[in-house]
Amino acid sequence: MFQTELYKGSLEEKYKMVTKQLDALLKDENDLIANLANASALLSRFLDNVNWVGFYLLKEDELVLGPFQGLPACVRIPIGKGVCGTAVKKNETMLVPDVHQFPGHIACDAASRSEIVIPVRTDGIIVAILDIDSPILARFTPEEQFHLEKFVQVLEQHI
Repeated sequence: MFQTELYKGSLEEKYKMVTKQLDALLKDENDLIANLANASALLSRFLDNVNWVGFYLLKEDELVLGPFQGLPACVRIPIGKGVCGTAVKKNETMLVPDVHQFPGHIACDAASRSEIVIPVRTDGIIVAILDIDSPILARFTPEEQFHLEKFVQVLEQHI
């Protein structure tokens, strides 16, 4: 959900607006770190009930902390470990309604209860992941997954 004082309309309209803002924000910039920083700030500002929004960069055989909004986080995550590492290993979005039920969940913030992780690709190859955590169980819906994946597709056009 989006902060209601900032966006009006249906969920689809809200996501279209924030995705359009991302595209405008990143126009004429192709630096990976700068664009990930602005993308995490934009999502953090406009999503309700999230406690961490950020990116991990894929470097060799592990994910390394990148730009984010939230409390300090785990710096390195091995591929295949936790929700983030599993998303890379499976090469797919992970929508986790209850992180405490996810085998091998890595708890960087004890307040997190649900999570969505979306791979970010360049030329079809994962270069990073978008990680969003919430203190609310089942915070992220399949509909939001669809729209967040569209958000990431716009981001991918600028990296």
